[in-house]
Amino acid sequence: MSRVIGPSSENTRSAVLDLIRSGGVVSRVDLVEASGLTAASITRIVKTLIAEGMVVESGFGDSTGGKRPTLLELNSASRFAVGLSLDDARLTYVVTDLAGNLVGRLVSKGIGGTLPSVVVGRIRDELEVLLRQLDIDRGDVIGVGVAGAGRLDATGGILRSSLSATDWEDFDVQEALEAASGFGVILEKDSACAALGEFWVGRIPASKDFATLYMATGIGLGIVIEGKVYGGSSSNAGEIGHMILDVNGPDCWCGSRGCLEMLAAPLSVVRHALTDPQLVETLGLSGDPSELRLDFALIGRAAAQGDEACVALIEESATYLAKALVSMANLMDLDHLYLAGPGFADAGAIYYRIVRDHLDRLTFMRSVHSVHVELSEVGLESAALGAAAVALQTRLTPHQASASKVRRAV
Repeated sequence: MSRVIGPSSENTRSAVLDLIRSGGVVSRVDLVEASGLTAASITRIVKTLIAEGMVVESGFGDSTGGKRPTLLELNSASRFAVGLSLDDARLTYVVTDLAGNLVGRLVSKGIGGTLPSVVVGRIRDELEVLLRQLDIDRGDVIGVGVAGAGRLDATGGILRSSLSATDWEDFDVQEALEAASGFGVILEKDSACAALGEFWVGRIPASKDFATLYMATGIGLGIVIEGKVYGGSSSNAGEIGHMILDVNGPDCWCGSRGCLEMLAAPLSVVRHALTDPQLVETLGLSGDPSELRLDFALIGRAAAQGDEACVALIEESATYLAKALVSMANLMDLDHLYLAGPGFADAGAIYYRIVRDHLDRLTFMRSVHSVHVELSEVGLESAALGAAAVALQTRLTPHQASASKVRRAV
């Protein structure tokens, strides 16, 4: 499907590079048809991209009666991006090439209750170790993307009001990491990163809109529209965890009652499990807040193996998630959803089954089109891979990044 870019646009080069990314292997003729640009404009832009080492000629396509077309693809090994997921349970680092392919990873202990300044020093050291192990020159790294929970402040560099990261409330993550590491850093919400990771790694075309529900300790929704993460007025769109599902429900730390997060997130599942002494003993649940994710994983694994009490707990959580996603599908007329994050690592099949059933039966537009749901294939590194994709998108295809992200990255 043709996308008219316009030769006078300052983002033309960026858009053509993105067409090559999403197409995998394309010809100049393909780019003319997909972009709406003239053959001369495509030739000029491609020549520049090849000179910069971003794109390579990789062979010839089939002839349609004339000269065989030369095929183009990203020179994926020419540059690298780093993604970091800041999480209570663990820090996950990934390095990707230009195509978003995973080159290497490193996992270390989470932020827990550690002071931000201490964590930043550790990140600096661990990042250097990872790059040395992969034999990647610092000059070939285009930037570092960071995924975190909570909400961004007006500058986009500080995470605020996260239930689990109280010491980070007024800490400028972006500025501190840039000073410590020497790399350009861009900060984004973990749910938005997970969605962008699906877009970049999965080579989803910019013409396809979708949303990714990300569950770790909390719950968020990343929304991608025409290849861009929708951020709203302050880059904080997608707080589905604070969608109110029960007006008389439990108090939420955000100040409301009956929020999805209080009804379906790991904390809710574990709290319900802790009221069953036999289940606590059988699974060895600790009840320690610092072990929340471990307790949730134990419940999820038991549910996946058919333990009736655990299946009931996960199904209740999944039902609340499904109700919220039906509302989002109705609101946005979505036709594709992904479930991503460590919250789906052990009992993802149960969540998938219930969410799919609700979307099939209850969406308002079901007679017009279905809503397809998938468990993310990106895995536990989805937020970190998405953070690397944020760095790639901001630096390489800024026409797809929000203006605020581009300004923050400069």
